[in-house]
Amino acid sequence: MNKKRTTAQIVNYFKMIKFSHTIFALPFAFSAVVLASRNQSISLSDIFWILIAMAAARSAAMGFNRVADLKFDSKNPRTSQREIPAGRISFFAAVIFITISSFFFIFAAALLGRLCFYLSVPVLALLFLYSFTKRFTYFSHIYLGFVISIAPIGAWIATTGSFSWSVLLLSMALLTHIAGFDILYACQDTEFDVKVGLFSIPARFGIKKAFRISEMIHILSLIFFFLIYLKFDMGNIYLCTVVIIGCLMICEHKLIKPDDLSNINVAFFHINSIISILLFGGILLDEVLRRF
Repeated sequence: MNKKRTTAQIVNYFKMIKFSHTIFALPFAFSAVVLASRNQSISLSDIFWILIAMAAARSAAMGFNRVADLKFDSKNPRTSQREIPAGRISFFAAVIFITISSFFFIFAAALLGRLCFYLSVPVLALLFLYSFTKRFTYFSHIYLGFVISIAPIGAWIATTGSFSWSVLLLSMALLTHIAGFDILYACQDTEFDVKVGLFSIPARFGIKKAFRISEMIHILSLIFFFLIYLKFDMGNIYLCTVVIIGCLMICEHKLIKPDDLSNINVAFFHINSIISILLFGGILLDEVLRRF
């Protein structure tokens, strides 16, 4: 019985932080590792601690978001059954979880190098700040994209020990990718956000205009994907990957409409996960073929 209860509680924590969503940014981070490996040897230890740092940072950030948004989640019919408002995880337990996750992130960063360690606390602060942006700016989606886009930069610094302007193209591709679909996802809460005074692009401009804004941001994302092709002298495998990603983005915008958001989860969870994995696969395969 205790084992079943423990397993159920672990599942609750995974659900609270939506651990499966780590797949959105993780392939971008490892794409940076692959590109950095052109001029830098990468150890299995580096890969392991980058993975731990990514998972821990995201866990801390999502846990903090759930704690910070508790009063809103409790009132919103869509989110009222989340783990904390539903009572499956206590407020205190969530705080402990955030603290432990933050410690593991800082610890992993320290093992990845002095610069990573120095940057770890400021990065956590930036991640935590996202939870409050919805209180004062309609561009919280852009900020979310920004903080997640730190992942490739962090992975690059972890493997090379220094910053490169080139990796910003990968970060900008991730920023616009995340921001574009977060705008679509936020359309579900338009009425609630307006009612309680939370800020979002759908709440400010309406759902139809939010769709147009999302489309324009995703066009920018494709431009950054193509600029990566030029800057890093990628091959045809990567170029074909970008074309497929473009087609998937079109499918994403065709699946949901301003008056029908019923397919939002398919577009948000499945297609975006595929895009991230495809990007990493394209970069990795392109790089492997380059070396043979």
